[in-house]
Amino acid sequence: MGATTAASNDRVMLGIAMRLLAVFLLSSLSALIKIAEVRGANLAEIMFFRQGSAVPVVLAYMMIAGPGLSAIRPRAFRGQVIRAATGLTGMVFNFGALLLLPLAEATTLSFTVPIFATILGALVLQEPTGRHRWGAVVIGFVGVLIVTHPGSGHVPLGGALVGRTSAIFVAVVAIQLRQIGKIDHPVTTVFWFSLLSMGPMGLIYPFFAHAHDAITFAVLIAMGLVGGLAQIAFTAALKYAPVSAVMPMDYSSLIWATLYGWILFDMLPTPWTWVGAPVIVASGLYIAWREHRVARRPQVREAIAD
Repeated sequence: MGATTAASNDRVMLGIAMRLLAVFLLSSLSALIKIAEVRGANLAEIMFFRQGSAVPVVLAYMMIAGPGLSAIRPRAFRGQVIRAATGLTGMVFNFGALLLLPLAEATTLSFTVPIFATILGALVLQEPTGRHRWGAVVIGFVGVLIVTHPGSGHVPLGGALVGRTSAIFVAVVAIQLRQIGKIDHPVTTVFWFSLLSMGPMGLIYPFFAHAHDAITFAVLIAMGLVGGLAQIAFTAALKYAPVSAVMPMDYSSLIWATLYGWILFDMLPTPWTWVGAPVIVASGLYIAWREHRVARRPQVREAIAD
């Protein structure tokens, strides 16, 4: 019994470690996006290289450590197409927020994903959502108002709206992944998202492509490699640990965003961000805790019955 518990704890710790690695990689991706923008790359170019460069990374993972190339064949192809369309649209807003806002502010607004996921889970999936979670949602939005501080001008209104729209799309994708994950392997979804994205991006790219120096192209290619590795790390994290255990690790991205913003761009979060970010984080953590507690109730009743 003790050995089993120890092994289980080891797997959870491995899952947490993989989530922390994924968060670091995604924060690095955000920094690379800002660097690419400074060096003259536009949104279309950034998205094209982000998705295209990730495909070989995912294929290599399938062959070396994943389920093999047989996972390429999806069983829910229609769902993969819808997820890719939603994910690509969300990526436009996500990258747009990174281009319009400082790293720390864009990262803080991304913390509202659990808030929107709770709302969509109640409306779309008819998941039971009590007053505790709705209270956390309200508190989270108060945190958003503190960070953006409407009317102050310290956070551009357009950038704030793009950031919030990005969070909504990420929450929609989370709902889709819950449904697709019951049918297809997570790596299958990562592969088809990258591959299907290349269709529309390949049509758009020639109209926005510009000549760049070798360093800029290296940054663009690095975005895809880092992004692909981040998706694999996220997948691995959920393989070893439950969502409720790994989700709080996402908030460590604010540390990396602050460091990257300071070191690379000489920008620190505004005072309002320091005040509002803990409110948003507390809201998300409470939602995660409630989900974990509700999920454990049937297990507790089972244990008592035994």
